[in-house]
Amino acid sequence: MNKIPVSEPLIGEREEALVLDCLRSGWISSEGKYVKEFEKKCARYCSMSAGISVNAGTAALQVAVACLPIEKGDEIIMPAFTIISCATAIIEAGAKPVLVDCNLDTWTMNTEEIEAKITKKTKAIMVVHIYGHPVDMQPIAELAEKYNLYVIEDAAEAHGAEYKKEKCGGLSDISILSFYANKLVTTGEGGMILTSNSKFEERARSLINLCFKPEKRFYHTEIGHNYRMSNIQAAIGLAQLEKLDIFVNRKREMAELYNNQLSELPIQLPTEKKWAKNIYWMYGIVLNKECDLTRNDFMEALNKKGIESRPFFIGMHEQPVFKNMGLFIGENYPVCEYISKKGLYLPSGQAITNSQIQYICDAMHEIFSSFH
Repeated sequence: MNKIPVSEPLIGEREEALVLDCLRSGWISSEGKYVKEFEKKCARYCSMSAGISVNAGTAALQVAVACLPIEKGDEIIMPAFTIISCATAIIEAGAKPVLVDCNLDTWTMNTEEIEAKITKKTKAIMVVHIYGHPVDMQPIAELAEKYNLYVIEDAAEAHGAEYKKEKCGGLSDISILSFYANKLVTTGEGGMILTSNSKFEERARSLINLCFKPEKRFYHTEIGHNYRMSNIQAAIGLAQLEKLDIFVNRKREMAELYNNQLSELPIQLPTEKKWAKNIYWMYGIVLNKECDLTRNDFMEALNKKGIESRPFFIGMHEQPVFKNMGLFIGENYPVCEYISKKGLYLPSGQAITNSQIQYICDAMHEIFSSFH
């Protein structure tokens, strides 16, 4: 029996045609028309002035933080509940990540906790839109203005999502997208930095290209990296971007199918605030406190029925690597800890069929019935 994967990309004839054109042109590395066109159209989609393509979302985060005037010992406030790349980008810039807990309903950062964490060393707030649902950005913008802070926006999981009718990825000083294989737009591996700040754009383009000096080649005054995206990747991304709105609509349709079938089970379903457009990047659920099943037992039961799933993120304060660095010692974030222990996401990639979703829902009903 073939398992239903958590996520499978949808690659079509358009992607194949652009890649073939790229191969035939000979422009297969980081130079070529598709890189420039992909950057331009990604920026336009999110209402930003510039896009700087890179070879991974993690690289995009690292460069985005490095574009800010950060000094050693400065602090950047971020959510406890996110992927580790966010914290490592801050640490690699010489700054200190400062955590806040998440909301129980949206799983995004709790904006009401941010102001208490602001100190004289705070330079920025990093927001992370989680599993397709936007962060409440208005309180973030107000705090940034009040305390003269930068806003970094991780929209890796929210490409196409909206906050008050505005696209995520265009709500900050500098933002990032990811094009990993499970994202709505994929290039296999890849990422994008978006900004409307010309100084940030110039610095980002330098940092991803080994900090070459245009006036004197192979002469360097600071350390950069080769994070460039290839023309082949950009060709795939461009074809994918043309279908992004279709992909978003399909994701929302999947979520509605799941919602209608799972609403009576002892689980928390993903939400959508009235000011948000959730793209349900991954369809996440959280087992209720009174549920007899553990998250891991439930995942194993799904696996036995041929259904893949993935656990939620583990909080940054619970990561051994950071504890060994002396970070977040004695800190607790109860909501993050709860959903990390009880949460998982179900198959919800672009290639999944309605009949597979129905099978998953039927299987979940059977599993919960057998444990009562």
